[in-house]
Amino acid sequence: MTTLLHIDASARGGRSDLHAHGSHTRRLSARFVARWHAARAADPVFYRDVGQVPPAPVDDAWIHAAFTPEPARAPWMRARLAESDRLVDELVGADLIVAGVPMYNFGVPAAFKAYIDNIVRVGRTFGFDRARQGEPYWPLLAERPRTLVLLGSRGDYGYGGRIAAMNHVEPAVRTAFGYIGIRDVREAAVEYDEFGGERLAASVREAEAAVDALVDELLAERAAAAAPLALAACS
Repeated sequence: MTTLLHIDASARGGRSDLHAHGSHTRRLSARFVARWHAARAADPVFYRDVGQVPPAPVDDAWIHAAFTPEPARAPWMRARLAESDRLVDELVGADLIVAGVPMYNFGVPAAFKAYIDNIVRVGRTFGFDRARQGEPYWPLLAERPRTLVLLGSRGDYGYGGRIAAMNHVEPAVRTAFGYIGIRDVREAAVEYDEFGGERLAASVREAEAAVDALVDELLAERAAAAAPLALAACS
């Protein structure tokens, strides 16, 4: 089975296909998960809505607790890290992460930045040893394949072209997840949100087609990976 972790980060609560002022990223992420579930109904799906229920931002107490070795942590430290532990456990258990992350002022929403800060954890998702030769940091989630499907939306257009230098969403997310060992990232995004009209409608159609293609692509990859195991079991 493939375990899915479905994350939404939009501050908008509804989906744009169901609500006049709904979220395009919620629309895309829901479409991906529904299409996947139609093909593989037995795969478990865990849902995390950081847009509506943001994780607590990192503060001095969190830093103190996270950088204290686990056996030496006081009860208040474990309590402060409890939310982060839940988020990390969800991520560690996932094979496929589907994240709807809109662009807010050229970067990720504050709620999703708080999520990243809670899951990029020394000793949990990356290792650090100042005495280690060469590179003192290393990823802890590279022990098995995981895929991140990053589904975005933007008010302007050309964030992969004419104004790519202003796009601090996909590069930042790829960097953070790659740092902890999740480097297989697939992407699709809606643009022209501030323009509306046919340009937006066409972009939504293109993004939905891209989502469908991503589902088909990933399903095919998993089927191909499973085929040798099935043959081995029959031999």
